[in-house]
Amino acid sequence: MSAHGDVDLGHTVAGWTGTAIALSGLTVSGAGLCAASPPVVLAGFGIAGGAAMVTWVLHLAGWGKPSGPRQRDQWDWRVRDLSARDGHPGCVGCRMAGRRPAEAATGSVVAPVPESQPG
Repeated sequence: MSAHGDVDLGHTVAGWTGTAIALSGLTVSGAGLCAASPPVVLAGFGIAGGAAMVTWVLHLAGWGKPSGPRQRDQWDWRVRDLSARDGHPGCVGCRMAGRRPAEAATGSVVAPVPESQPG
């Protein structure tokens, strides 16, 4: 049992890397703010914005995780997600990259038709 209980908090290489880069960027921005240097503040914001790109690329490379709970054997943050190649269902990042899960790409998922009410 982990310190957080019996849950999957989604610790991943993509998540940890993105968080570290974003924290570094915000630290640079804070130092620029204290030094009254607008270029340093903007550079820090640029670094923090770059964190989103790095996280997205790592997610697409399989170092992130799909939405929802994972199986217990995949809770370790060093486990690579091999399903990322095909895209995760409902994942905005995968859709932005043009990856669609097999059922969404073929159109086999059909919304249910509401039944007519007796009148």
